[in-house]
Amino acid sequence: MIGGMEILGEWVRGWAVSRATPPPVPEPDGYRVDVGLPGHRVRYLLRSPSAVPARAASVAAPGTWLKTCGSRSDVVAALTPAWTAGETEYLMAFEGPQPPVAVPPGYEVTVSGDGPAWDVLVSAAEAPAARGRVAVAGGVAVFDKIETSPEHRRRGLGRVVMHRLSEAAEADSSALLASAAGRGLYGALGWRVVSDVVPAHVPEGAA
Repeated sequence: MIGGMEILGEWVRGWAVSRATPPPVPEPDGYRVDVGLPGHRVRYLLRSPSAVPARAASVAAPGTWLKTCGSRSDVVAALTPAWTAGETEYLMAFEGPQPPVAVPPGYEVTVSGDGPAWDVLVSAAEAPAARGRVAVAGGVAVFDKIETSPEHRRRGLGRVVMHRLSEAAEADSSALLASAAGRGLYGALGWRVVSDVVPAHVPEGAA
C-alpha cells in the first residue's frame, strides 16, 4: 500500500513515463520534471504549501508550473502576482485491480502497448468514444489521460477504460491525479483521496 506522501513520488515517476519526459529529479521540497513543451517548460511537484513562497519567488519564469499538495487557501496566499492558480486537483490512490466491467453493446475495446505504458481505446462505429493510458514505474500503475467524448458519457465507458488499463498493468497499487469531475468517477470505483493538489503556472508572455 502506498503510504503518506510517498504517492507523490510514485505518481510523478509514472506520469513522466506516460508523457515521455525525462525522469523526475528529486528536490528538497519535492520533484522537478523538465517537460520542455511550449507553455510548459518545467514543472515542480511540492509536498507542502510551506515550500511555495521560496519557489514562487525563485522560479517564476514563463512556462513554469507548480503543483502543490495541501490546502488551496495556503497555496494561493503564498503565490506572487506572476502566478495563475488553476482548479484544485486530487491525488488519489487505489490498491488492487479495478473491478471488471462489461462493455456496453455497440462498443469495441482496443488495448495497445507492451509496457511500461499501455493505451486503451473504446470506439463506436470506428469512432473514438473513450480512452486512457497507464504507465508502470516502480511497481505502481499511474493512470493518465482518461477521457470520454461528451456524446458517449454516462454509459460506463470510463469504468471500462479503467478496468482494461488495470488489467494491462497488473500492478498491486495505483495512483492518479484527478480533476473535480474525475474525482467522482474514481471515488465511485473505490479510489481514495490522499491530498488536494493546487496547480499554478506563469503564462508565456508574462513580464
